[in-house]
Amino acid sequence: MQLTDLQLILVDPIPELCEQWQLKFEGQSQVDIINGRFEDLSQYDCMVSAGNSFGLMDGGVDGAITRYFGLDLMDRVQTCILQHFRGEQPVGTAFIIETHHPQHPFLAHTPTMRVPMPIATTDNVYQAMWAMLLAIWHHNQSHAQPIRSVACPGLGTATGQMPFERAAKQMALAYKNFWHPPEMISWPFAITRHNAIGAGGG
Repeated sequence: MQLTDLQLILVDPIPELCEQWQLKFEGQSQVDIINGRFEDLSQYDCMVSAGNSFGLMDGGVDGAITRYFGLDLMDRVQTCILQHFRGEQPVGTAFIIETHHPQHPFLAHTPTMRVPMPIATTDNVYQAMWAMLLAIWHHNQSHAQPIRSVACPGLGTATGQMPFERAAKQMALAYKNFWHPPEMISWPFAITRHNAIGAGGG
């Protein structure tokens, strides 16, 4: 499976966020934007859990995920964090774990914050979006069952208090940059990419 075959489903019940997604992801044919709840989606392979570094999935969208997939999923996410991250998964990393759900077999655990806190002035949403796409890319290179569609809620827009426009911008930039990697790396390239994000510095 090629990366170009991946369908991104942006799903959130807040109309204002969906409007910003429409603006920032304009022209992206592999992106669907749905103003609704992920529980009502019929088809997707992987759900994005944009929580915290400790896999405590008991609030917000994470709480809805554990109610939908079962509490044992949170236990297995935390076990993975203990085994592979020594108890704290950094923002900017993601891993794929099986859900044991027959229609939606995978979860991408992708922290946007260490603990519940405002992240409005950070580039955490960009980092989380990038890490999620990277994890799916690596999964599809090495697993017999590929991820063909991923459902992603708003990142950092609830507890993180990131304005919808800024969160949508960071998500779209990560998505577009991931699709268009450079042929070589230089300081001008790095500075241009960093300045486009407009966050993450002192």
